[in-house]
Amino acid sequence: MKSNPGTAEIEDSNQEIRQISHFDPLTGLPNGILLCARLRQAMSQIAQPGQILALAYLDLDGLKEINDRHGYAVGDRVLNVLAERLNHALGRNGMLARLGGAEFAALLPAQPDQAAQEAAVAGLLDAIAAPIPLDGLALRLRGRAGVAFGSQQQDLPPEELLQRANRAMRQAQHVDENRLCCFDPTRDLASLDRHACIDRIRQGLAADEFVLFYQPKVNMSSGKVVGAEALLRWQHPERGLLLPGEFLSVIDDHPLASEMGEWVIATALTQMTTWGAIGLHTPVSVNVGARQVQQPGFIDCLKKLLKLHPQLKPFQLELEIREASALEDVGGLSRLLSECRAIGISFALDDFGAGQSSLNDLKRLPANVLKIDPGFVRHILTNPEDLDILEGVLGLATAFRRQSIAEGVESVDQGLLLLQLGCELAQGYAIAYPMRPEAFPDWVATWRPDPRWTKALAVNIDERPMLYAGAEHRAWIASIEGYLRGEDYKEPQLDRHDCRLGAWMDAEAFAGRNSHPEFQAISAQHWRLHALATGILKYRAQGRNAEAIAHLTELHSSLNKLVEQIEAFTNRE
Repeated sequence: MKSNPGTAEIEDSNQEIRQISHFDPLTGLPNGILLCARLRQAMSQIAQPGQILALAYLDLDGLKEINDRHGYAVGDRVLNVLAERLNHALGRNGMLARLGGAEFAALLPAQPDQAAQEAAVAGLLDAIAAPIPLDGLALRLRGRAGVAFGSQQQDLPPEELLQRANRAMRQAQHVDENRLCCFDPTRDLASLDRHACIDRIRQGLAADEFVLFYQPKVNMSSGKVVGAEALLRWQHPERGLLLPGEFLSVIDDHPLASEMGEWVIATALTQMTTWGAIGLHTPVSVNVGARQVQQPGFIDCLKKLLKLHPQLKPFQLELEIREASALEDVGGLSRLLSECRAIGISFALDDFGAGQSSLNDLKRLPANVLKIDPGFVRHILTNPEDLDILEGVLGLATAFRRQSIAEGVESVDQGLLLLQLGCELAQGYAIAYPMRPEAFPDWVATWRPDPRWTKALAVNIDERPMLYAGAEHRAWIASIEGYLRGEDYKEPQLDRHDCRLGAWMDAEAFAGRNSHPEFQAISAQHWRLHALATGILKYRAQGRNAEAIAHLTELHSSLNKLVEQIEAFTNRE
C-alpha cells in the first residue's frame, strides 16, 4: 500500500514546481513570468511621483553563429557567462531575466533621471560586447536594447511595459550608431494594428512622405569626399521626421519591404543624376536586405532602374548588406551579388566584425568594401580589446584586397588613431551628420579635414604598441578609479613593465633602439605615470581614500601628456 507523501516531500515538490515555472533552466535567471510579477511589485512601490523605473529588452546578435560554428554546448556556456556579467553590471537593486533564446530583460530601479538609466542600459550593451574567453577562444556578441519607462502616473500592466520595450528593441535594429532605442508613445506606430501600420506606410510611400538623407564618406587624410550613404527617413505629417527604427520593423517579412527598397534605389539614382548635372559625381551606397536581393527579379529590376539613368555609371551605385544578414545564406547571396558585380555594381559588407563571418565566408562573398562595425570604433580610445579587433579587421581587409571604411567616427582623436592604423576612409558625426540632398553639394565644396588628420602618418607595425598606450592606460585608470570607489575589488596592476607599452619599450631598449631623445622622453613620462598610480594606491592603503581620489585628475593629465608625446613621435618625419 502506497503511503501518502510527507510535508517535506510536498514542500520539495512545490519548490521544484516554482523553480520550473519561474526560472530559466539554463541560466537559473528569472523568466518572463517572474519578471512581470517583480515588475508589478516595483511599479507599485515607486516612492516619489517624479521617479521612473526602466525596463530594457535585450537581444543578442551572434549567438546563432556561435552555436553553428562551435556547438550548442559552447553557446550555452556563453549565455551563462553573459548572465553573470549582466547581473554584475546591474547590481543588487536590478533584476535580469531570460525570456528565451537570445533575449533577456533587465529591470532597473526607479530614479528621477531618465538619462542615467539610458546610460546604465548602454553599460549593459558594453558588457555584452566585451569578449567572452572560452577554451582559448575570444567569442563576441553584440546587443541591441529597447527601453520602456514606468511611473506612478501610468497605469500600465507589466506585460504592456514589456511589449513596449520589445517594440523599441526592434526599432533599435535599424539604429546603427548606438543600437539603443527608448519607447516613445507619441511616435509608436506599432502600438496600432499591424495591418493599419502597413497600410499607413504604403500611403506614405504613395504620398512622397519618405525622403533620403545622405551621410558623406571621406578620405580623412586627403580630404576627398569618396561617396555618400543614402539613409531613409519618413517625413510624417503628424509625428515629424522618423528614423528607420521607428517604422521599418513593421514591414519586416512583408512584400512592402521590397517595394520600399526599390523606391530607395530609384530615388538615390535620381539624386545622383541631379548632382551629376551640376558637376558633382559622388558614388552613393544604399542599404538592402539579403531577402530583398534574393527576391525573384531583383537583378532585372536593377538593370531597368539603371537604364533610366544613362548618364550614370553602374559602379557609382553600391549595395550595402549587413554582415549578419549576409551570413544567413552565403552561397545563394554570393551568386546574386556576383551577378550585380557583372553589371558593374559594387557591394559593401556593412557592420563588419559583428557577424562573426569566417575567412571562407569572406572569400566567397564578393565584397569590394568592408564597413567596420561602429561598435568597434566607438571605444577604440578606451578599450584596447576593441582596438585589437579593429587592427585585425584592417589586416583581413588588406589580406583579401578589400577596401575598409570605419563607421561611427565621432571624434577627431578616433579618426587620428584610425589613420595611424592605416585606415583612411571613414564616416560619422565627427565628419558630418546625415543631411538633406540639397545641402550636400555646399557641404562637399566647403568641407576640410582636421589638420591633425592631414598630418597623420600610418605607424610602422613595429611601433604599433605605442598606439595602444592611450586605450590601455585609460582602461587601467578606469580600473584604478573603480578600485578606489569600491566598485572593483581587484587591485590594479602597477608595474610599468607589465603593460604592453612598457614591455615593448623594454624590448626596444634591449635591442639598442632607444637612443632617440623623444623615445627617452616617452619612457620617462611612462615611468612618471606608473609612479603616480603607485602613490595613489599607497594613499588608499593608508586609509586616505579621499586624497587618492583627488589625485586622479593628475593621473589623467599625466596620461594626456604621454599620449601627446607618442603622437609627436609617431608623426615625426
